[in-house]
Amino acid sequence: MKDERNKIFARNLKAERYRKNLTQAELAEKVNVCESTISLIERGIQTPSVFLVYDISKILEIDISELMKNI
Repeated sequence: MKDERNKIFARNLKAERYRKNLTQAELAEKVNVCESTISLIERGIQTPSVFLVYDISKILEIDISELMKNI
């Protein structure tokens, strides 16, 4: 169950990042994490903290519910 939620979140994040025309490295820099962290999250391997989800949503200028859509 957790793996499936991670994969859905990963797809949502990647889609929103593409819409903002940001690379993983650029997003990582803006939220102060390593590029590998964003990569792991987007592959559904790592679960982001609630604080990181909040920071990402602010950078992407979307509501957190958009990142959590269909979970």
